Amino acid sequence: MTTPGDVPPPERGLSAQQRSRMQELARTYAATLPGRDSASLVAGLKAKVVYTDMGERDGAYDPEHGVILIDRKASPQRQRFTLAHEVSHALLLSDDDLLSELHDRFEGQALEEAIETLCNVGAAAILLPDELLLEVLRRYGPSGRAMHELSRRADVSVSSAMYALASAAGGPVLFAICSRLGVKASALEESPSARQRQAKLGAQRPVVVRSSAETREVKYSLGKGTPVPEDHPIVVALDTGFEQGGRSYVPFKSGRKLPAFVDAYPDGQRRVLASFRLEEKRQE
Repeated sequence: MTTPGDVPPPERGLSAQQRSRMQELARTYAATLPGRDSASLVAGLKAKVVYTDMGERDGAYDPEHGVILIDRKASPQRQRFTLAHEVSHALLLSDDDLLSELHDRFEGQALEEAIETLCNVGAAAILLPDELLLEVLRRYGPSGRAMHELSRRADVSVSSAMYALASAAGGPVLFAICSRLGVKASALEESPSARQRQAKLGAQRPVVVRSSAETREVKYSLGKGTPVPEDHPIVVALDTGFEQGGRSYVPFKSGRKLPAFVDAYPDGQRRVLASFRLEEKRQE
């Protein structure tokens, strides 16, 4: 059951089979690559990569001209994930059956969001070997610390790690990356001086959700920009610099508080990597 303001996003309608098919496409493609660095990611495509100013966009794929555009101002980690995401667009376009299923099931904005979600799933599958992902999950579980460790060991952004964990973790789990409103998301992975300037600007501003992902068992989405109350473990972790864990709740924009076991891990870059493990009966 949902409440006003907590409506499941359109991509929730993606089936497990569609997600698995996207992962299969991505992993099969990755197995043919000479490596997983940026230069190697397009080795299996007849496409040229162009780094240019993209404004608000991270990247784009032009299948007609065989060109992948990447924002040259983004961090190297972000560029690498975006490149894998755009490669996933190409892989999706090559699978007529999967593409037909999406067009039959969605339309308009819902179709665009479903495609973007699948390409995030594909990007994570390309960049993160299954054996590393499973090792991190076995050791740390679906947690904020797992996001950090996976990001560090695979040399990918925490967003990439988050999407990968959401695809692989079992049970109903929400993941989120949070920071104070005055800290630009792009600055979180830039130089220490840039982060320091952003920290001064946003020291007293609200903590909000920057991005999120959820396992297929979760019926809700944690929207970008969702405010996190000052007494929440996520804010405590951000302010103290110490990992927090225990029973708490998922904060929604509507004001609803969904009970959950929260793990909040401050990664030293003015942000908190969090997971919310839900009780399945609470979602009914």
